Amino acid sequence: MRVVVADDELLLREGLARLLGEVGVEVAGTVGDAPALLRLVALDLPDVAIVDIKMPPTHTEEGLVAALAIRERHPSVGVLVLSHYLESRYAMRLFERQPERIGYLLKDRVSDIAVLVDSLRRIAEGECVLDPTIVSRLLARRRAPTPLDQLTEREREVLALMGEGRSNQGISQLLRLSLKTVESHVGHIFRKLGLPDTAADHRRVLAVLAALRTGGQP
Repeated sequence: MRVVVADDELLLREGLARLLGEVGVEVAGTVGDAPALLRLVALDLPDVAIVDIKMPPTHTEEGLVAALAIRERHPSVGVLVLSHYLESRYAMRLFERQPERIGYLLKDRVSDIAVLVDSLRRIAEGECVLDPTIVSRLLARRRAPTPLDQLTEREREVLALMGEGRSNQGISQLLRLSLKTVESHVGHIFRKLGLPDTAADHRRVLAVLAALRTGGQP
């Protein structure tokens, strides 16, 4: 798997490149701003671009805009967006516009190289990856009564994993439940939340996130 790394923090991007190289991930290049990232991706067409949300010159949304541009111009290239900030609105913009080969993780996750490499692999294979902290925050946010309140504790666990982009098989393995049991939980969740039942993983994530966002308003 070949990746490129874009982050304005020199130590972070070079350290990340070194860590990835040590576990067999080829780093085709590192850059410090969005224009350089777009040029590098166009030249090398990596499997995944790792992008910081806030980069020069304004340190606002340059990375987010570049991530969306990469997905639109180069459909075969996945994007993993990293951020110091827990901002669910950034995640929603990404997944609503490009619901495949996209991921959003907090930079704290970078310290766990196994989690990072697994996320990169899943994105390269066409899945989407959402930081579980965001899903947990949306589930836990105080709000007026909604259909989310109908879910059992186990169904909320399954919903959180669905929001991360996990398949039924993946949820089965993580929770150590039979596939049939997971499928039953998923069916109950869809019915309680009024969501369409679909096997397409990225569409499931979009549906789940939409329900969480609606139910999570104060």
